[in-house]
Amino acid sequence: MARKMFAACLLSATIAALPAIAQMPKEAPGKADPARVTAGTYKVDPGHTEIAFSINHLGFSIYHGLFVGPSGTLTLDPAKPNAAKVVVDFPIEGVRTTSAKLDEHLKSPEFFDATKFPTAHFESTSVVASGMNATINGNLTLKGVTKPVTLKAKFIGAGKGPMNGADSMGFEATTTISRSAFGISYGVPLVGDQVDLTIAAAFEKSKP
Repeated sequence: MARKMFAACLLSATIAALPAIAQMPKEAPGKADPARVTAGTYKVDPGHTEIAFSINHLGFSIYHGLFVGPSGTLTLDPAKPNAAKVVVDFPIEGVRTTSAKLDEHLKSPEFFDATKFPTAHFESTSVVASGMNATINGNLTLKGVTKPVTLKAKFIGAGKGPMNGADSMGFEATTTISRSAFGISYGVPLVGDQVDLTIAAAFEKSKP
């Protein structure tokens, strides 16, 4: 009897899901075509934007983690790509690793000191576009220390969002920083000083 009830529930759930699946696009709405980018100010899509970090751990492995839940804006005109401006904030509370204890340690004063410095901030100072790529120079503020950084960015795609029809776009950017330069020296050299960052950035423009 229980099996029949489970099968009936599973069949009902499958049927209920069919209309939504049938309405899904047949192909990805975003394309790596700069002509799809429209001018204006875009907001960070926090559910699809993250900073991934990697660091040498004890000489045994390259350990990875994430910062999630950002906010910010991208302002650009495809006719004047070098005039683009990016401003992004990442909450330190959004740090994520495979260990809950490590997450809490990273928020402590020995690392990021999330209570005193709850937000990391990046603001571009110049953009040099070249085809599908761009060099984004800017200032990164971390644990109260501001240092210049250079992002190597690659345009991923643009188009209309399938859920709300909003103009959307995204890029991936990479850079490398020295954490000790930002006053985060705990564990060096057992845990590496060099930190590689990969930013998966998605932006959405509010509809008028």
